[in-house]
Order: sequence, then structure tokens, then C-alpha cells
Amino acid sequence: MAGFRVVVTDQVFPDVDVERELIGAAGGTVEVPAGDRQRVLAAAADADALLCTYFPLSAADIALLKNCRIIARYGIGVDNVDLDAARAAGIAVTNVPDYCVTEVATHTAAMVLAMVRKIPAGDALVRAGGWGAARLGEVRRFSTLTVGLLGYGRIARDVAAILRPLAGAVIVHDPFVAEAEGGDRLVDLPTLLAESDVLCVHCPLTPRTRGIVDAAALARMRPGAILVNTSRGPIVVLDDVVRALRDGTLGGAALDVFEHEPPDGAALAGVPRLLTTPHSAFYSREAIQESQRKATTQVLKALRGEPLDYRVA
Repeated sequence: MAGFRVVVTDQVFPDVDVERELIGAAGGTVEVPAGDRQRVLAAAADADALLCTYFPLSAADIALLKNCRIIARYGIGVDNVDLDAARAAGIAVTNVPDYCVTEVATHTAAMVLAMVRKIPAGDALVRAGGWGAARLGEVRRFSTLTVGLLGYGRIARDVAAILRPLAGAVIVHDPFVAEAEGGDRLVDLPTLLAESDVLCVHCPLTPRTRGIVDAAALARMRPGAILVNTSRGPIVVLDDVVRALRDGTLGGAALDVFEHEPPDGAALAGVPRLLTTPHSAFYSREAIQESQRKATTQVLKALRGEPLDYRVA
């Protein structure tokens, strides 16, 4: 195992000190190739392992990997990696599904409460020289509202735990869950859309969920309902959300993720009742370090032939 080489395809964290320390102690080296996509793939071609975040790895890309035994993704979703191609090539794929659960859940809850209480609108009003609660329009008491969760994994359950004591009800749709917890109610998708005053997206991005929150779905929601997405951008059709906000059928939207990142800021300027953050729901110093440590640990386990903790392919 000594002398092995690990390539970081896309460094999005401040440094790779954690990786260098762990891999160096095991006798390996870490390389962060500079340059365009082709240079990264050239560096990856004879690497023993890859650490990646957003870098897309298609079947053609995976076919170039001569020695790779594992592709370890720092985050939760693995939609940027062709899993079938990796399986066929005998390359393990892992993620880190539990590194930022608290961060995303609290970010989601913060967005929900900010939109329900119209905090961004109030801030804008004061900064523009305005004053008076009545200028904000109708504000609903949170305990009268139903929070809907599209997806019911770790993050969604934490969101439910935060908001359940405050909300009137929490309803859930997840075709892979047989029973909800804590008094939450499991419903089908049409019921979720029809009964949610606040809809939070927490499902993974798959062919089945891509574009699932589109104009037709938004039209089935309650007038004035609020949409929050901290999962994956392509689950929500942004143009349809913008139209629904402009015509007033959607009461508000809070988006941390977008199909194309960064989104076109000019296209979002002036869209009413829209709160955005720069794909930062996952972010904290502790979460980043945990992701780096756990992803790197998967690399070391794979190269030692040990069982993996977070294998997805």
C-alpha cells in the first residue's frame, strides 16, 4: 500500500491538510491538479483513489482510470458520478451521508422561519426607509401551519424535530419510508402538495425526482404556500418557481441550491418574496473537517481491503 497516490479532483475546501495528514501517515501522497478538466482527468488516470466534490465523472471518464479502486465523494449526493460505470469497472463509490445533517437542518429551519415571519421583507422595508408591520402584508401564526417534507431521511427528520413543536402539523412524503415518527403523518405526493403551507425539499436527485417540483406541482399547492429547497437544485424547476412568485400564486421561496451554480443573479434580481443563499446550508468549520476526515478514511479502508462505511456502489 505504501506509495499510493490520491487525486483530489476539485478542491472546494480551504485546504487539504486533513487529507495530507491521514494519507501521508499511511505512506501515500495527495495531489490537487491545477488546470482544466482534461488536466484533472490526466492526473486521475493512474491514481489509486479519487476524492471529489462536484467534479462530474461520466462513464467515459471512469474508463480512463487505470488503477483507481475508490471514488470517495465528500458530500451526500452522488449524482455527479456514473455509478453503473464505476460498478462495472470494479471501483467502489462512497459518500459521507452524515457529515452536515445538523447544518442543513438548521439552515432549512432558519429559512422556513425567516420566510414565514417575513424577515427578509421587513429588513428590505426598513432599509428603504419604510416602517410598520402592516406594510408586510398578512403574516400567519406558525402554530396554524402545516409543514410538508418531500423526503424523510436524516436531514428531514432533524428538520421535523426542530419545527414540530412550533408547527400545527408535519406531513411527509417518501416512497421508501413505511412509517413516520414523532406524530408526523405519512401522505402521498398529491396530499403533500395540497396540504403543505410550507414545503421543504429533502429528497435525493434521481431521474424520478428531477424536476418534480414544477409548474404542475406548484399549481397544486395552497395559495400563498412557501417552498424551501436545501437538497439539490434540479429537483425544482427554477423558471416555474420564479413565474409563480411573480404572479403571486406562490407565497415565497427560499433556495440554497440551483440547477446551474452559480445561478444568473441578474435573472433573480427583483423577484418578489425570494430568499437565496449560495449553496451554504452544509457549511460549518466542523462539518467540512468531518467530511474531509470521513471521505479520506473511506479511501484508506478501500486501499487496505477493509469494509467501507458509506459504500453506495
